[in-house]
Order: sequence, then structure tokens, then C-alpha cells
Amino acid sequence: MSDNTILPLSGRTALVTGAGRGIGRAIAFALADAGAAVAAVARSRAEVGETAALVNGKGGRAIGLGADVADRAAVESVTAETENVLGPIDILVNNAGTGGPNLPLWEADPDDWWRAVEVNLRGPMLFARAALPSMIRRRSGTIVNVGSYAGIRASTDASLVGGAYPTSKAALVRFTDTLAATTEKYDVRVFTISPGLVRTAMTEAVDGLQSIPESEWSRPEAAASLVVRLATSRGTALNGRFIHVHDDLDEMLSEADRIEAENLYTLRLNNLSGAVT
Repeated sequence: MSDNTILPLSGRTALVTGAGRGIGRAIAFALADAGAAVAAVARSRAEVGETAALVNGKGGRAIGLGADVADRAAVESVTAETENVLGPIDILVNNAGTGGPNLPLWEADPDDWWRAVEVNLRGPMLFARAALPSMIRRRSGTIVNVGSYAGIRASTDASLVGGAYPTSKAALVRFTDTLAATTEKYDVRVFTISPGLVRTAMTEAVDGLQSIPESEWSRPEAAASLVVRLATSRGTALNGRFIHVHDDLDEMLSEADRIEAENLYTLRLNNLSGAVT
């Protein structure tokens, strides 16, 4: 970041939520390495301050901002501060998330359950709502929502059955494709990505995950690389799609017409005849 090379995201501004550690911090680093100025946002001011300091120490440009992503006033405040200090937001990455109560539904506290929905769904909605007016005005922007495979398939894990996390992540996928359909005409692209199974504070707290073989775990840098590729790619061929970190993005782009025609990489319901309904 310290030389004079023209980087693919030079002149762009990115805002990354949940950027104090783990996947979010890796995404912030990758976007900064690609030339973007980065606003790192999370509830912990100390953690996002460290993320920003590390970026700045390598010659990049970053600020750390503390905010609860489910708080409308806080979201609007940090969005405005980002635009005032770094410039209009070109790339929004909604990464902040929480697993909710690690209990079967009938044992979970309803307020804890709903708090997970607020963080995982209301947060991305609030940030998208705050960032979109400028993107639409400039007819340019990329929004990446960090989802999970837990949101598109049922689980027999008692801690996830009826749980807030898969419910909110399923809703996030539908939020993504609905938003993409309404913003595509303004050249704003919206994606959901799944980072795979990554060792984070959240996954460490889920019973049973630690017995999964190491080969099945992903590194946060893989999700970060995918975000950079989506932010630097041109066109809307995969707009609104759910993309897993292990998907072959080049192959998906080459099959974009088929993906659109067959409505692949989306939430959908098949009836008994196999037709999409």
C-alpha cells in the first residue's frame, strides 16, 4: 500500500461492519491492500481502532468507528462520518453478525433470539439504506452481505433448530436478491457471500463444531479475497446471487446466462414436478 502502484480500488471508499476482528478485519485489510480507503465499524472502538491503525501503519487510509449496527441513529452517524472523512461510500460490506442463543428455541430467551435478528438483518438493512442514496445518485456501488450456508439448509444441530442465526441469514439472502432487483438499474450490485466455516469467537461458542476436521475449515482471507473480486469486477452478471467462498467465480461468470435463466444460486422452492414456484 505504500508504493505508487495504481491499485484496483484506488480512489474508492469502503465501509466494513464487524471489522474489529476475524472475517471483518481480514476484509478491511484486503480492501485496503487493493487501494480502498476503509471505515472499520464495530461496537468495540478499541478493536476497530486497532484495525484502522494496522491499515494506516502499512500506508493505507482507514478510520475506526464504534457503533451498534442495529441502532439507526448510530448507523446514520457513522455513515455520515465516513463520507465526510473518506468520501462517498462505494463498497459496503455488511459483515457484523451474532449467533444468538446457543440453545433450542424452547429454551432460548426471546429477547436474545430477536437481538440476533436485529444484528444480522436489521443492521444490513440500516447500512444499505444509509449508503444507497449516494450510490444511486452516482450510479455506482457494491454491497456485499456476509451470509451463511446455515441460512439455506436445515440443520439437525439442536442449537440451530428454529434458531435466530439461520432464520436471520435466510432472510438476509432474500433481502439481497430483492434489493439487487431494485437497484440494478442504477448500476448498484448486491451480493450475499458465505465465508465457509471460519474459526471465530462465534463458531468457538457453538457446541460440536470443534470436532469438524481442520480440512473443512476456511480462512478469513478467502472471504476477503472474494469481496475484493466482487468489488473490482465489472457488470451485474451475478447480481443478487448467493456465492460461497469455495465457488469458482470465473466459472460462474462464464455461466452467467445459464445462472440467470435457471435462477441458480438463489433461494427458491421446487414443487413435486421440480418446477420453481
